Amino acid sequence: MLWAVFPLDLAMPQLSFNTPLGPVTVSEDDDHVVSVDWGWARDNDETPLLREARAQIDAYFDKALFSFDLPLAPPGTAFQQRVWHEIRRVGYGATASYGGIAHALNTGPRAVGGACGRNPIPLIIPCHRVLASHGRIGGYSGLDGIDTKRSLLALEGSRISL
Repeated sequence: MLWAVFPLDLAMPQLSFNTPLGPVTVSEDDDHVVSVDWGWARDNDETPLLREARAQIDAYFDKALFSFDLPLAPPGTAFQQRVWHEIRRVGYGATASYGGIAHALNTGPRAVGGACGRNPIPLIIPCHRVLASHGRIGGYSGLDGIDTKRSLLALEGSRISL
């Protein structure tokens, strides 16, 4: 089932494809990636940007890409944008805590967790790299929840107790 954090514009170009964790759909608006959703879209439209997004996501799962280079425009509040910007600074195989990000943004860990849960571009904005205090896994809103988060962290060779 395709999930989204905002209503999808059916005229918006989308491309669905399989990953090792299941199908994903990447959506584009105004030459920017605006969402990565778990599941298959009804319609597909291969644009150059969506083909590049698929290539980069495939390379990520093949452990051949460690940093995405795509134009992003995630819809969200100014606060969410700040959180997602901080999350993008967490490198491949590394982790951060909700509390650490909250401290950097002068806010609370629950607010950071809420922004992570509303991240419309998972994988590319790597909210799976954000953990609860003391290295606990925390939550994950995509696909199979915590199992998906563990799989992504394991793929990256993260050194936490999974």
